[in-house]
Amino acid sequence: MAHGDITHIDIPVGDMQRAIDFYHGLFGWEIAEMPGFEGYPMWQAPNGISGGGLAPREDGFEHPRSYVEVDSIDETLAAAKAAGGSVAFEKSPITETSAWAVIIDPDGNRIGLFEGMVS
Repeated sequence: MAHGDITHIDIPVGDMQRAIDFYHGLFGWEIAEMPGFEGYPMWQAPNGISGGGLAPREDGFEHPRSYVEVDSIDETLAAAKAAGGSVAFEKSPITETSAWAVIIDPDGNRIGLFEGMVS
């Protein structure tokens, strides 16, 4: 993936099994937990490119969130702030080679950032 590509979409859910059954039945998504990500099953679309996760619904996470691939989260956070945005979640590691963060654009939209490679 390249800087600016949509790389992942999180869907908040209240009942995990109901959501798995719904999305698998509706779209044919393969949904499974991966080692190290228990409680956060990930889905893969039939095209083999699109994917995301089913995240337990938490305070402040009520709507699907897209994640954009960036070359540097640190640089993108600084650029977002300079352009009138803010940071909802600071950079946090996913694996040894990847990280995520969330910005808020000037209109209040939350956009996830992804950097690195998930091994």
